[in-house]
Amino acid sequence: MEKQDGKRVVILGGGVAGSILAKSLQFHAHVTLIDPKEYFEISWASLRAMVEPSFAERSVINHRDYLTNGNIVVSSAVNVTETEVLTADGHRIEYDYLVIATGHADHVPKTRSERLNQFKEVGTWVMKFIFSAENQKIKSASSILIVGGGPTGVELAGEIAVDFPNKKITLVHKGSRLLEFIGAKAADKTLKWLTSRNVTVKLEQSVDLNAATDGRKIYQTSHGETIEADCYFLCIGKPLSSAWLKETVLKNDLDVQGRIKVDDRLRVKGRSNIFAIGDITDIPELKQGFLAQQQAAVVVNNLKVMIEGGRECRMESYKPHSAMAVVSLGRKDAVAQLPFVTLVGRVPGFIKSGDLFVGKTRKQMGLDPHPIQA
Repeated sequence: MEKQDGKRVVILGGGVAGSILAKSLQFHAHVTLIDPKEYFEISWASLRAMVEPSFAERSVINHRDYLTNGNIVVSSAVNVTETEVLTADGHRIEYDYLVIATGHADHVPKTRSERLNQFKEVGTWVMKFIFSAENQKIKSASSILIVGGGPTGVELAGEIAVDFPNKKITLVHKGSRLLEFIGAKAADKTLKWLTSRNVTVKLEQSVDLNAATDGRKIYQTSHGETIEADCYFLCIGKPLSSAWLKETVLKNDLDVQGRIKVDDRLRVKGRSNIFAIGDITDIPELKQGFLAQQQAAVVVNNLKVMIEGGRECRMESYKPHSAMAVVSLGRKDAVAQLPFVTLVGRVPGFIKSGDLFVGKTRKQMGLDPHPIQA
């Protein structure tokens, strides 16, 4: 299909949702992708890359590799008006249609080479706060503390426990169970799997990470227990990348948690030409990569309908999904909460853990799933 009347689609955010949207629309409209970094990272593969740095060669992808027929502006959006986007480096980019897919705030390097180096050397990797420790630091540590028992903390503990079985790993979580975003049965199975791999799990406790003094790497929990660790990972939630919208024309389109309010067609409520997808929306479902990709597919269809001048009845609606999740536990196992059953072990691990859907995602982006590394 030819580009219709030169319609301009501006996409803010080059994560899992924004990148597939840009790739899918590049021959249907004049697409401009605005992202503060030059690459798309398959975010759920980052933990594997920390213990196996070469994995990042496939999971960190330059935007230009898949977006061959669009504009890329490497900068952050700082303002939105009814007709244009202003970026931090001074670009003013007009749009006919705008899609906001900025997700969570994440302080990562600008270039792909810098990001790959982070996985190979001691560097910084941000969850909510910046912390040091990647592959070399994991290798050199004999004891590791993980704070946070959500999917990131659990998956990181699993990756380290499998790749470095002699490390002493302690996971501390303030909640009453792990993985509180899914069911108790899945959480119980996950706890049993971790403890069977000699991971010490401390629930309903917090840790004062500033307590270590005089070079001693001993931390104290809220229950008065002490934990010795050579390094730690703070695996708690990252803030949404929406604070900047409070000073724009969209300031009244945010809920109290900073999420963008959208209708069932993923348009910002009350607006006909501005969409939002991914973690930044108020859709009542778990925030997961594969769901963000499904939202992107709905917006691709709806934008094509609008660009072609089609009737609104041809537009698709997005229906929130029930709580389903697959959380990796090392390289071969996983825990899966499905609509009618909860599984742990090799069967759900076959679904996700081996390749972490990296090959599938690369194929969706029109790239070789398994490129030969130089």
